[in-house]
Amino acid sequence: AQSVKQQLAALRHLFDWLVTGHVLHTNPASFVRGPKFSYTKGKTPILTPTEARKLIRSIPTDTLVGLRDRALIGLMIYTFARVSAAVTMNVKDVYRKQENLWVRLHEKGGKHHEMPCQHNLKEWLQEYIEAAGLAEDPNGPLFRSVDRKTKQFGANRLDRQRAWAMVKRRAKKAGIDTPGICNHTFRGTGITAYLENPEAKLEHAQQMAAHSDPKTTRLYDRRSDQVSLDEVERIGI
Repeated sequence: AQSVKQQLAALRHLFDWLVTGHVLHTNPASFVRGPKFSYTKGKTPILTPTEARKLIRSIPTDTLVGLRDRALIGLMIYTFARVSAAVTMNVKDVYRKQENLWVRLHEKGGKHHEMPCQHNLKEWLQEYIEAAGLAEDPNGPLFRSVDRKTKQFGANRLDRQRAWAMVKRRAKKAGIDTPGICNHTFRGTGITAYLENPEAKLEHAQQMAAHSDPKTTRLYDRRSDQVSLDEVERIGI
């Protein structure tokens, strides 16, 4: 609905320009009503902090695939990264700055978004990169798919679909049955967990998530779910 409204607005501007230039007498789109769009909360399911920790701790880290999956899920949680930005990262997009580890995310519109690593993410990325020997290939993909023949990481980049399959597989093994869990779940999980901190600020969450509009950030905030549950539990029957 939102994209339709945006397209309709663009058409109205175009026709207004044509009317101003005397190409058209009237704007044919001026009386067209767009769809109503009024979401106060996103539809993507999120995990509670307890569920997120359970999922991450359930991933075995005695294999390269396990280290990769933990690092990828951690990246999406702690940097609020979109999966498309995560899987397009190269090894050199993990770097040191100001005595800490940082990541460079390739966001929509060719924009680069830099984020410092939370201490857990720092540890998980370093362990993964070191174990996989990726530091020797800085221009190569950070998250790689496994070659079916050799069962080792190849040179191919892990894509969104395989990342989604991994998330569903890991969630099932961890006993997490949240309906509709997907890559985007971790973005909402991270934002909500951040905003639950009393010292957190919406504008900081917006900056961290690389949102141009704070209204978009609010769609990821599911604190009202818990508030509602707390209130319902007050019904003493």
